[in-house]
Amino acid sequence: MNFSIKELTEGIKSSDKRLLAKAITLVESKKPEHRILAEQLLKEILPFTGKSIRIGITGTPGAGKSTFIENFGRLAISKGKKVAVLAIDPSSSLSKGSILGDKTRMEELAKEENAFIRPSPSSGFLGGVANTTFETMLICEAAGYDFILIETVGVGQSEVLVSDITDVFLFLKIIGGGDELQGIKRGIMEMVDLIFINKVDEENLNKAKNTKVELMRALHFMHSKEKDWKVPVLLGSALNNQGLDEVFAQIEALISLKIKNKSFAKNRENQAEKRFDYWVQEYILQKTKAEKDLQNSYGFHKKNASELKSNPSSEAKVFVEKLFKNNPKN
Repeated sequence: MNFSIKELTEGIKSSDKRLLAKAITLVESKKPEHRILAEQLLKEILPFTGKSIRIGITGTPGAGKSTFIENFGRLAISKGKKVAVLAIDPSSSLSKGSILGDKTRMEELAKEENAFIRPSPSSGFLGGVANTTFETMLICEAAGYDFILIETVGVGQSEVLVSDITDVFLFLKIIGGGDELQGIKRGIMEMVDLIFINKVDEENLNKAKNTKVELMRALHFMHSKEKDWKVPVLLGSALNNQGLDEVFAQIEALISLKIKNKSFAKNRENQAEKRFDYWVQEYILQKTKAEKDLQNSYGFHKKNASELKSNPSSEAKVFVEKLFKNNPKN
């Protein structure tokens, strides 16, 4: 690494985009020596985090996520906000390679002085985010970005995990044929804070209104995430900048309500706890694979599982029990 932790810290605090990108690359690295430096860096910038609004944006491929983010980001900047975009690109399950093309799809936003766009590969990590998205988000917060927009890889069974690291979960919907609710996971509907029906024009306005009614009807039978919050279903066109002001207003209204209900800070605590749980599992697995005795035992039980000599969950339980059997309680 060509920069010291002090240089990276000062670069982040001064919103130096070059050093900001270097810091994120460090945090994303899986090399053990880089992980040590990344932990030092995160410790240094932690006091400067927590002042942004974290917004997760999901939707099926073709829903217009990149266009929405570009024009919504430019709107937020026009209102005096600094905007960071973490665009998660789907990775190949074989090579872990990623296209990372979102920056080229947001050319106008990328030109803005108060915008920072960082495409990151998901590297096979489930949940529609990358495994270091949370830490990357902290770096952007320390750099003074007011809105952090996380574009996920698309709606899937585990996509709702993005709600575990954001304050607002926005779902983009487009008009399709047949049952408008078909294909929308119940989990997504239960986790959304705001729905925006995109690509609405004069020709499909009536269909869009019908879709809105169907969605509102479905939401009526679901438990609301936030007390006193009724999930808004908005119509508009991100391409034509229609409806984005209303999205901005609803996001501000939700954050104000969460602060009033004292749930904003509590949700942030829960998010940090979940990241703790994730890293406990990650470090235990890394330690297991690094120590020879544990590595042999791990390989033995993994082979039994792969050959279905016993149930994989049973093999995992036996291995974990062995792992902690001789460890003194702290």
